[in-house]
Amino acid sequence: MLALLIKTFLVQAFSIPSDSMQNTLQRGDRVLVDKLTPWFGSEPERGEVVVFHDPDNWLAGEPTPEPNALQKVLSWIGLMPSAEEKDLIKRVIGVGGDTVECKGTGPLKVNGMALDESSYVYPGNTPCSQDDQGGQFKVKVPEGHIWVMGDHRQNSRDSRYNQADKNEGFVPVDKVVGRAVVVAWPLDRWTNLPVPDTFDQPGLNASSPSGPALSAAPHGIALAGAVPLVLLLRRRSGAGQGGEEG
Repeated sequence: MLALLIKTFLVQAFSIPSDSMQNTLQRGDRVLVDKLTPWFGSEPERGEVVVFHDPDNWLAGEPTPEPNALQKVLSWIGLMPSAEEKDLIKRVIGVGGDTVECKGTGPLKVNGMALDESSYVYPGNTPCSQDDQGGQFKVKVPEGHIWVMGDHRQNSRDSRYNQADKNEGFVPVDKVVGRAVVVAWPLDRWTNLPVPDTFDQPGLNASSPSGPALSAAPHGIALAGAVPLVLLLRRRSGAGQGGEEG
């Protein structure tokens, strides 16, 4: 029952199966996702790395990984989602009311303000992609939705490339599982996942009122050890900080 309680209300472990969030997250990393805070009415904020259920066949055609024996046991006791669940992980760029824009190679703009994304965008990538499949855009995020992008900008099938779906590329907030707060495995990569300072710019809120599927990580010990950290690392460092396919 304790494991089920942790899985349902507190944290859950997920494994990163792709390169779409490099270098923030590497293929094979295990992250811990805070599922508690949304129960108190908190919604995703700009800059957070979030896990969300596939909103409208973003993962169509991607194979469902076959769980091993340990993963089946952990799923049965509630420490990981079932293999059939299809979840993705991306960074929140815009929330309800925001206008998000990419022109040329960038910079990416939110409510007319340029973001300095050098701390998390994959080295060698440009913030915006010059292609006609969705890399150039200007959108206004509807209330109750978020706009998400991968940190590996030229290797991420995110909101930009799903604008033909029923949500026009936006992710409904009720599809969000929670915020990834800790890289828990491998141990030499243990770190929290803060909200980058670029999202603290004065004026950013001026016009705003407010890959393969991820598989659950088999390292239950990392989950047990990190539960106390979730509440400490919920926001930004100092004040609390803050797989899909590509």
